[in-house]
Amino acid sequence: MSAPIRFDAIGFAGGGNRCYWQSGFWEAFAGLHPQRPDYYVTVSAGAYHCAINLAGKARQVREAAIAFAEEGSQDIEWKNLIYGRSPFVVGGLFDQFLTTMFDDGDLETLKAQPPIFMQVSRPPPLMPSSLAALGSIAAYQLEKRITGGAYSKAGRYLGLSPAWVSTHEMQTARDLIDGILATASVPPFMRVGRIHGRPCLDGGLVDNPPLLMLEETEAEGGRTLLLTTRHGRVPPATPNRSIVSPSEPVTVNNFTIRDPNGLRRAYEIGLKDGERFAKTLQV
Repeated sequence: MSAPIRFDAIGFAGGGNRCYWQSGFWEAFAGLHPQRPDYYVTVSAGAYHCAINLAGKARQVREAAIAFAEEGSQDIEWKNLIYGRSPFVVGGLFDQFLTTMFDDGDLETLKAQPPIFMQVSRPPPLMPSSLAALGSIAAYQLEKRITGGAYSKAGRYLGLSPAWVSTHEMQTARDLIDGILATASVPPFMRVGRIHGRPCLDGGLVDNPPLLMLEETEAEGGRTLLLTTRHGRVPPATPNRSIVSPSEPVTVNNFTIRDPNGLRRAYEIGLKDGERFAKTLQV
């Protein structure tokens, strides 16, 4: 029987609700190969799923999310426009949901784990955050047509720059929630994030999957693992990097709040893929 394999750094890519695949994968994989890397680097919803798994709350959070989805609430409330709010309800609900799921004890649990670096994008000082987000999304769509969308850094063409927020530097559960919201900030679906008063946007706008930190570890001879969420579209592998992705399409919409079966299916595919990957590893 082979000994558990340890990775020096592990990355969780973004992908909205597709990231429920990551939770399934992690449960199965880490159950057979427990991990304690030097750090985790995460982006967008990947940060959320990394945090709930390391805090030991993945099952509780997943069941609560599925139960809410079964209520059949609408994804869009056009009347919100009357009050100057986004018609996409997922952003406000996500904030409320995180507030009910995380407390200061959970942050202490995460601080006992290796740091989770939540990657954000910082707009140029004079560029409005909403313009930076919309411009980056448009640039990403163009980039995807050209490159296939396996790896995106479109926001960097508009002057956005990457930054990272560590769980080891957070003081309260509210800091943790703000970090998760900031790394997933894609207006108009999600509100503009703020860290220490500075605006932040989805880290995937400048680097998704999150490769910048992983590349530094790989250059020093470290072994890395990257959890992507797109079936059939992955960045090129390197000698020190293992890349895993769904074995079949994860079809749940990234921002929907009303597809319980899609969330379950994403998780179930992840379980299957995580177990399969774990069994392929040798000393």
